[in-house]
Amino acid sequence: MISPALSDALRGWLDHQKALNGAADNTLTAYQTDLLGFLSFMTQHHGGQQGLGPISAISVSDMRAWMAHERGRGVAARSLARSLSAVKSFYRWLAEREGFEPTAVLSTRSPKFQKKLPRPLATDAARAMIDTVELQARDPWVAARDTAVITLLYGCGLRISEALGLRGRDAPLPDVLRITGKGGKERIVPVLPAARAAVDAYLRACPYPVEPDGPLFRAVRGGPLAPRAIQKVMEHARLQLGLPATATPHAMRHSFATHLLSAGGDLRTIQELLGHASLSTTQAYTAVDTARLMEVYDAAHPKSASNS
Repeated sequence: MISPALSDALRGWLDHQKALNGAADNTLTAYQTDLLGFLSFMTQHHGGQQGLGPISAISVSDMRAWMAHERGRGVAARSLARSLSAVKSFYRWLAEREGFEPTAVLSTRSPKFQKKLPRPLATDAARAMIDTVELQARDPWVAARDTAVITLLYGCGLRISEALGLRGRDAPLPDVLRITGKGGKERIVPVLPAARAAVDAYLRACPYPVEPDGPLFRAVRGGPLAPRAIQKVMEHARLQLGLPATATPHAMRHSFATHLLSAGGDLRTIQELLGHASLSTTQAYTAVDTARLMEVYDAAHPKSASNS
């Protein structure tokens, strides 16, 4: 149990994350879960209600006990690192307001884990996925819908939530889409003719009226299309094509980035198209070998340009 003052502080920090850092609702929910889990452990560990006073006096040994407890209950290193990051961010914010020293928390080392690199599909596999998805549904309009969604993921590099977030007023698709991504960050994405044609074909076949404020992509019964429906149809197509389990809707976005870079696209431009805040994220997204990255570097480096 935590005190009302600490509960208010947690709420204030979450509001701060949303207002100043543009954290998405799912991210805020994860932060809240991580912090409540941490505070719950400290309540049991110290045997009393956790308020601002006890929380500000947490020691290095307290942090070690929490980390050991989390590992002991099977929390993966990646998840524990995320939880620790949330705890540190909260403490940094709280210490500035309450005037205590947060070193014991901030000095806690994050567990090491191997980052999972994305696995894009090969160009022919990505095209085969789109072709095979079209054959999965019994109803022609559903087949057209699924094809349109996956073409948007691969052709425009959209997240599945972004594609399914399109409204009726977005159709017919313009030459460029204004997409609001994670954290409310807005970006401009060119729409390829193939993606526009796929969406047009879906709209012609869709039995439901397209309302400006309604979802562009409809479920079988007319409601908004859920991500799980697209994940499921890709699972079936993946099995038919003999592709690995990593061939998911998100892999189509990875493929968009990788194939664009392989075709000579600029890394910074791809970063903007994907809506990444950091170039390092884009580099991780693009499965390109070292030789290809060096080619991009050499072409962009001022010294190389002056010698050409």
